[in-house]
Order: sequence, then C-alpha cells, then structure tokens
Amino acid sequence: MLFDEMEFGSYDRAERNARKAHELYEDGFMTQALTELEQALEINPTNSAWHFNKGLTLDAINRFEEAIVEYEAASDLSPGDMEILNSLAVDYTRTGQYDRAIATFEHIQQLDPRFEPCYCNRIITYTEMGLHDQAEQMFYLAQQIEPDCALCYYNIGNSLFVRGLYQKAIRCWLKTAELEPAHPQINYRIAQAYWSDGDPARAHEHFLAELRLNPGDIEVILDFALFLLEQGEIDSAREKFHRILEFDPEHAPASFYLGEIAFDENDLVGAEGLFEEALKRDPGLPGPHYRLAQCALAGGRPKEARAFLITELELDIEDAGTLISMGSMFLTIGDVDHAVHCLLRATNLDPSNAEALYYLGVTAANKGHLDDAAEFFAHTLDLDSHHLSALRDSAFTYLAARRLDRATERVGRARAIAPTDCGLRMLDYSIRMMRMIDRLGQLARRLDPRRLLRRRR
Repeated sequence: MLFDEMEFGSYDRAERNARKAHELYEDGFMTQALTELEQALEINPTNSAWHFNKGLTLDAINRFEEAIVEYEAASDLSPGDMEILNSLAVDYTRTGQYDRAIATFEHIQQLDPRFEPCYCNRIITYTEMGLHDQAEQMFYLAQQIEPDCALCYYNIGNSLFVRGLYQKAIRCWLKTAELEPAHPQINYRIAQAYWSDGDPARAHEHFLAELRLNPGDIEVILDFALFLLEQGEIDSAREKFHRILEFDPEHAPASFYLGEIAFDENDLVGAEGLFEEALKRDPGLPGPHYRLAQCALAGGRPKEARAFLITELELDIEDAGTLISMGSMFLTIGDVDHAVHCLLRATNLDPSNAEALYYLGVTAANKGHLDDAAEFFAHTLDLDSHHLSALRDSAFTYLAARRLDRATERVGRARAIAPTDCGLRMLDYSIRMMRMIDRLGQLARRLDPRRLLRRRR
C-alpha cells in the first residue's frame, strides 16, 4: 500500500469520527461524542472546526475550562473566526475571567461592528461584574442590529432582576417568551421575578407553566416547592419534594426539606431520620447538622448537640441568622468560645444585625465583663430601640454594676413595651429595693454616732 493511500485512509477515518460525533451530539450523547472527536483530532489536530465542536461538546456538560482550551486552539488555527471568538468570550465569562471576556468581545467588535452576539453576550459579562450601566449600553447597541433578539431581552432581564427592578425584569422576560416561547426556563425566571415582587398568584401560574413544558426539571420543582412552603401550602410542597426523590433518589436537599416540614410539625423523630438521610447523600450539605443539633438539645442530649454544631460550623455558612442561632445554642450548652466565634462571623456578614450584638452582650455578661456587656446591649438598642431582651438584660447588667439610674431607665423602657411581664415587674422591684438600700446607707453614713450616744445617756 502506498503511503499516500495510508494517509488518505486515516484522514477518511477522522472524517467519519467527526461525522459520528456530530450525530451523537445531536442525540445528546456527549461523552461518546467527545470520544469520537478526540479520535478525529489525534489523526488531524489542525482542524479548527473539530476543536470548535469539541469545545461546544464540553460546554454542553459544563466543562468550561477544558472548552476554553479547545476554543483557543481553534482560534489559533482560524484567527478572526467570530463564532469561535464569541464562544471563547462566553466561556471566559462563565469561568470568571471577565477582563479576557471583555477584551475578546471588543476584538470581535473591531472585526465586525455588526456582529450582534458580541453585544448580546457582553450584557451577561457586565451584569456579573456589577457594571449594569454598561450592560444596558450593550443591550441598546444590540437592539440597533437585531431588535427582536430574545436572548438580549433575557440577558438584560437578569441585570434588572439582580438590581431588584422586578417589574422591568418581568417585562423583558415576557418579551423573551413572546419571541421565543421555548426559551429554556423562561417561565421559571418570570415566576421568580413575580415571587420576589410579592405577586404569588402570578408566580404560581408561571411555575406551573414551566413544569408543563419541562415536568422533570428538578431545579424548577425544588424552587416551586420552596415557594409553596413560603405560601403555607405544606402538603403541596411535600408532594413536590417527594417527586424530586422519584426523579433522583439521591437528592439530598429534598430529604432535608422534608425533614424541615417534619421539624416544624414537631415530629422530631421523623425529622432526625430525614436529616440523617440527607447527610448520607451529601455529608457537606449545610443545614442538617444544625437541625440535628436542635433535635439533640430538645431531647436533652447536649454533647451530641455540641458535636453537630461544631461540624456545621466547619461548613461555609453565609447566613447570619443561622450563625446567631448556633451561637445561642452554644451559649445554652456552656461553650462560650464557639458561641463568640459564631456571633463574630455573623457580625462580619451583617454588621447591622441587632441579634448578633445582643448575644455578644449576653456572652460578655456571662463572663462577668459587665462594661463590655453594657456596650454590646447599647449597640443593640441603637439598631433596635424596642429590643425587649436587650432592654431587660442591660437593666440586669447595670443593676449588677450598681449603675441604678441606667438600670431604672432600661427597665422603664422595657415595661412600656411589655407592661404585664412578671419578670420585668420583679426586676423593677429589685432595682427600687436596691435604690432604697443605697439611700438608707447614705443616710446612715450622714449620722454622727456620738450624738446618738449622748441621747442614750
């Protein structure tokens, strides 16, 4: 066989691999498509189209870093190909390489100012960078080229939603749905916007519309279930979580939220089982250890509670309210150091959170650091002047420090909020008694004992 014939045969085989990869891609078999493309590229690594197709296939399975390598290779082989450059810039955005994304989009714009995707896709880049004015500028530039681009309306809707401009986001996404009714998750996004804007009826309508189109979309079902929970439709939410487990028996969040429902219904045994089930499926899931700690505390098992809390604390908790609750539980079981750690993390996340400052005051008071406690309680009251617990505990703190004027002022404010509270009435009585004892002591010090002796003679 001649060398030329051998070479021709191998290139023909590479072409067959590439065609087979395309068929597999269209049918949704991405892993097999990748294998065929890799075999084709082993034979002919200089085919830019195959590198480009491999990048698209990697994108389809969210392997964006690897896709970038393929797009860069394709671009090196076919400089100035705008489809390749556009896909490359999109993946730079997906991987947080915003400067490179912007530079690539600007390069496309220089090559062809009428290439609409370089403006349309740049909307998302600027949105993720928080540069919303630039995002809107890209939208208007894209509109001049293609006024009926469904993706442009979708992308600028994301920018508006992030800024809390829900009505404007809804109008944009409704336009997307009008232009492209099958746009992925468009009814879901509209539902989220109506939910955030305080219109549950329309949110419910669009959640259902999305699920009629895509009944197996677990992301949508999960969010719809959380929406139903918030609306108090417990049985409907429970059914949605069970449906998720039918689609994916290993879905840890569904088990966790079923545990939340059981916990709220005071079925602590059932809740513990579901939380444990969630942890078996995903040991790093935030939430179950925290709830198991609450169950253990309610069951009189403080050592277990402490172990669960410490494990939860090792996770990346970004919710100040959860950290404050954990801090209060650590205080309950006498672990002051971990309590302080939780509360300080909470104040870092939300410096204006009155509850975190209040519990730091409680911690300082328990350590006997009365001045620090008084300061924390004062900061709490600066943020929330009607914080009853801070008023009460600062009155106790001032009483312990014998700063009776301050104690009287605090308990007076507390009783104005809760005039029938027996504890506050007893505290008020204690302060009055202490003031009386102090006055008697001052009177006794003013008397001259020698005069008393003379009178007795």
